[in-house]
Amino acid sequence: MPKIRNILASGFAAGLAALAALPAPAATLFMGVYPDELLVFDEGSASVTGKIKLDTGLPTSMLLSDDGKHIYTSTITTSGIEVIDVATRKVVNKFSLNDGATRYRFWGGAADPTGRYFYTLITRFDKEIDKYKVSKPMYGVIDLKLKKIVRTGEVEKEDERSSGGYRSAYKVSPDGKYLYMFGEKVLILDLASLKVVDRIDLAKPEGTGLENVGFGGAIDNVRTPGQFVSLFNASDPYIHNKTFGVARFDLNSRQFDFTPIGPAPAGMAGLQLTPDGKQAYTVVTNGTLGSKRCEFWHMDMTTNAVVDKAEFPCRSRFRFGMSLDGKKLYIYGASYDIEVYDAQTLKLETTWDLGNDATGAGLIAVP
Repeated sequence: MPKIRNILASGFAAGLAALAALPAPAATLFMGVYPDELLVFDEGSASVTGKIKLDTGLPTSMLLSDDGKHIYTSTITTSGIEVIDVATRKVVNKFSLNDGATRYRFWGGAADPTGRYFYTLITRFDKEIDKYKVSKPMYGVIDLKLKKIVRTGEVEKEDERSSGGYRSAYKVSPDGKYLYMFGEKVLILDLASLKVVDRIDLAKPEGTGLENVGFGGAIDNVRTPGQFVSLFNASDPYIHNKTFGVARFDLNSRQFDFTPIGPAPAGMAGLQLTPDGKQAYTVVTNGTLGSKRCEFWHMDMTTNAVVDKAEFPCRSRFRFGMSLDGKKLYIYGASYDIEVYDAQTLKLETTWDLGNDATGAGLIAVP
């Protein structure tokens, strides 16, 4: 009997080892493409497996819900919002904000934890007899059930620049009571009154030895509950040397955690972290036009050091992404393809044909 148990145990262990050795399931990529669609692309077969028609127009931004079940897509043609169910690849909600002589303009935003409301920064355009009347930027609350703007709030003059404009990064607090806007400052908006209740000046964050700190966009593949994870740029208060790194902002305690990495180059196209958080990649650009150079930078997050660099052919405009397993790097956007690079060697592995011209709405990868 003990011998049988040992055989069973060894067989079970071998089975677990075999399962662990199996490659992770290929991810599905969602991308915005011209003129009015989301492309569904399968990493495993390297092929387009579907297209999702957007009746409200050209997609300009995509946001994956915290539970990974829905994609909130904003469109520019008719200032629309379309909600896609990730599992079924179907549009489950859609509407346009434009109504007759009144139009709106917004890019992106954030949904509340219940999925009922969408918060953003909007501008209103009213067509009059001989001109358009353009409002100042406003905080907007969009009711996804009623399919309209239900409340607006004035942006105070001191916050017009701090709000970061339409390309701001947004995050709703876990309790749904506050909206965080990350720009030159962190603005904390009370969603009941649409008033700023706190401003965290990043110019002199306490205890960091840095000044002039500014957040970039959120890291797409890092979704830590209750946190906003982003690239940041800063300078020291003495020589003013520019530094870049990773910043984590806790939405509950409102505390920062800065991890400086190294000197900041002229331009950086986002940051991508591997699933274990130990490795990071970014794209660095220097120069313009004919002298423009693009490089991958590979960083070890345990030592906060750049461990490898590799130059690759620049595009005039592009986006940077990573596969869910952290093994592939993607260069895409303003083109009909995705260039796939090996994350370890930083060498071009293959090129995937999309058959469609990609917009700047980004890329969302789901299991």
